[in-house]
Amino acid sequence: MASTFGAARVLVASNRGPVSYDVQADGTLSARRGGGGLVSGLSAIGADADALWVCSALSDGDREAVRRGVGEAGVRMLDIPADVHADAYNGIANSVLWFVHHMLYQTPLEPVFDAEFRRQWASYETYNRAFAEALADEAAQGAAVVVQDYHLTLVPGMLRELRPDLRIGHFSHTPWAPPEYFRMLPDDVAEQVLRGMLGADRLGFLTRRWASAFEACAVEIVGGLGDTRIGVHGLGADADFLRERSHEADVNERITALRAEIGAGRRAIVRVDRTELSKNIVRGLHAYEHLLASRPEWRERVVHVAFAYPSRQDLAVYRDYTAEVQRLAEEINSAYGTPGWTPVVLHVKDDFARSLAAYRLADVALVNPIRDGMNLVAKEVPVVSDEGCVLVLSREAGAYEELGDDAIVVNPYDVIGTADALHEALTMAPGERAERTKRLAAAATALPPAQWFLDQLAALEG
Repeated sequence: MASTFGAARVLVASNRGPVSYDVQADGTLSARRGGGGLVSGLSAIGADADALWVCSALSDGDREAVRRGVGEAGVRMLDIPADVHADAYNGIANSVLWFVHHMLYQTPLEPVFDAEFRRQWASYETYNRAFAEALADEAAQGAAVVVQDYHLTLVPGMLRELRPDLRIGHFSHTPWAPPEYFRMLPDDVAEQVLRGMLGADRLGFLTRRWASAFEACAVEIVGGLGDTRIGVHGLGADADFLRERSHEADVNERITALRAEIGAGRRAIVRVDRTELSKNIVRGLHAYEHLLASRPEWRERVVHVAFAYPSRQDLAVYRDYTAEVQRLAEEINSAYGTPGWTPVVLHVKDDFARSLAAYRLADVALVNPIRDGMNLVAKEVPVVSDEGCVLVLSREAGAYEELGDDAIVVNPYDVIGTADALHEALTMAPGERAERTKRLAAAATALPPAQWFLDQLAALEG
């Protein structure tokens, strides 16, 4: 154990940090700041709180910044070897743990936990150990440490061994798999993940459902929670930021462009997602296709505005999924489109201003994930909508717990049921739509990002 203590009183650990670096043509480094709940939460605790964010160097620019000693105050970036990071991040976190918690495996063929898995698991252990050691070095006596997500499940246990004086929390931004699915992992790995998490004083989850699933896994596999406490913190939308940002000039320009793409007098069914397997974009397109086939009265009267921003394109299965989204959109347009009407307006280049523009003009928002920890899009659209928007929401999204009463709820696997829900949403009376939108917006903003973080910190310190 380290013989001296660091100075940080509040520490956050996550794979991705609040800043990233690019190497410019002249060799200089430029920094880009990120946003989100952790950034606003750390800002909210004040500059005198001695806070530190420990994160991984993700790009060549990040690694160069570490080597040159360039950095932002309050951030420590770890230069974990690129091959170790790739194994831990893509090989284990995104290709195993993500698939388990989202229940995405095609089980007749996968997973196969072979020698290659064991090699990558060793890298995941190394990666987690690097975070634990950095946190142990930087934390003041009795400091509070909040570890983030499935990339760092082993850190709490490792850190507890190094620094038993610390107050350690871990927050899961994903669902948690039920025991019968979680036990798909090799027995020793499943136990290692759980014992790593249970090294924390307190674990946080987005919904009671995910917390209960973890508790069930802990009871069945390692005999219980021990002294670890469980909390639920349903991350909400940042209303002030969204409302201000959604009325800036670049958003207004994109609204004009989107309205031209949609056409005058037409309704808009909007979805905004990464092309992540759990988001269920392909079935959403099939549902829209069924709507046009079964209810021809909607032809030329509605447009599906689908933003499918590429995600994890270094993994072949994600590249294939993105290609299938594009293929199906083209197929629908070919089958039903007319010279004056494009049924699906698909954009695959990430553009936040355009996403906000779509939120504002949406008549219907389609959020139909197979499984989702929360889904902030479901919360953001009602906050930003200009005229009120009907939310068609999967019962498998974490947001269902808070928004289900005022959404039209669907089984994400039921394409015909989802098409019927889209029809119901399109025909909802304006008054009811407006009232539902108000209630959705209120529920969606009940725990804004800064308060979400501060609540966890208070519970941990308490």
